[in-house]
Amino acid sequence: MSTMPIELKGSNFTLSVIHIRDDQPEKIRRAIEEKVEQAPEFLKEAPVVINVAGLGRDPPWEALLQALLATGLHLVGVSGCNDSKLKKAIVRSGLPLLTEGKVLKRIASPASLKMQLINTPVRSGQQIYARNSDLVVTSSISAGAELIADGNIHIYGMMRGRALAGASGEGECQIFCTHLFPELLSIAGQYWLSDQIPAEYLGKGARLSLQDGTLIIHPLNLTIPSKITI
Repeated sequence: MSTMPIELKGSNFTLSVIHIRDDQPEKIRRAIEEKVEQAPEFLKEAPVVINVAGLGRDPPWEALLQALLATGLHLVGVSGCNDSKLKKAIVRSGLPLLTEGKVLKRIASPASLKMQLINTPVRSGQQIYARNSDLVVTSSISAGAELIADGNIHIYGMMRGRALAGASGEGECQIFCTHLFPELLSIAGQYWLSDQIPAEYLGKGARLSLQDGTLIIHPLNLTIPSKITI
């Protein structure tokens, strides 16, 4: 009995989505290249989805496409297109039209997730993925290292790498860090590069969450009693 040479399986991938809100190709190219320079380990030659919902009518798609390709990014597809003429132009260019589905709420809340604990430093080039669980790291995270969790991420050390919480799309997840110096922070696909983090939080304790689809940051207040009497 011969075996099938292929097998189809479902899987989840975390992709960055670039929302284009300007139809000037050169302006778009420069803006993307600046972001790539700020986080080359994360964005250089990365697979991305382009969201065109913010474009006006009849944008110069071919010129925009060439500008996007000139940045070195690998375009996986285009989302957010509601214009029939633009849809035809996108399909003719060989890119698929994608639909960004709404995130379905899990029956289990983020607080009920399992926890993966890492007690050793996470070095540059290492990636740790906590599937269906929170991730807690009690040591330092080097630049070029990456933490990914379907749940929350807790970092009780110096954070210089990348942290992506809510990787499965759960927008209620949060990131907690005692010494914040990251290259990138992300919750459910919404992310900040290092230059987007308010300067007053750098090197300090911080808590990040999503509010109405936008990342927000708060001080991390950890109160530890000096003495416990029983």
